[in-house]
Amino acid sequence: MEFERLLELVGDEPVFETSLLLAGQVNPSNVRLQLSRWTRSGRIYQLRRGLYALAPPYQKVNPHPFLIANRLQRASYVSGQSALAFYGMIPDAIQATVSVTTGRPERLVTPLGIYEFRHIKPELLHGYQMVALGNDQEALVATAEKALLDMVYLQPDGASTSYLQELRLQNLERLDLRALQFQVRNYNKPKMYRALQHITALVQINIQEYESP
Repeated sequence: MEFERLLELVGDEPVFETSLLLAGQVNPSNVRLQLSRWTRSGRIYQLRRGLYALAPPYQKVNPHPFLIANRLQRASYVSGQSALAFYGMIPDAIQATVSVTTGRPERLVTPLGIYEFRHIKPELLHGYQMVALGNDQEALVATAEKALLDMVYLQPDGASTSYLQELRLQNLERLDLRALQFQVRNYNKPKMYRALQHITALVQINIQEYESP
């Protein structure tokens, strides 16, 4: 396969998989050999085995980190600090894109960023939605409520007042307390009910400050 042919096939894709190039009468070994050569020459980035992205100046579409995260692990969605920052609910810049998954936890350092995957039980794989990211890209991202609760669940001291205060949560009026209550029941842990009390108090304080003249 010539590089020009690769651009014809995947030039408009943010990321692409090896399987896309193996359709039809092609030699899989030759395709994989070419991918290795193009990776070494800097024409493409290998994000993990079988997953690639074009490198500048060949890259037409800048892949969004959330889309990359979804593709790095299929049974996952972006959550925690990354989702809260996306919703404008924490002020800190996030160095890694954080997702939760029913698969194995891992941390991947790629040419297009750092990606962390944290394990949760299959029954907690809900509370996410498909979100438009611009440039015809979209990804599965936790709702604001689920992103916050995932953080609490995965952090040993996540239910403490001090931990929640350290997050410097903002724009709390956007949280749906009924959705929070529903999600907490799914976790069914005393820790999560304690966190709900603290979060509810913070939301109420935030609403009072938001509504005061």
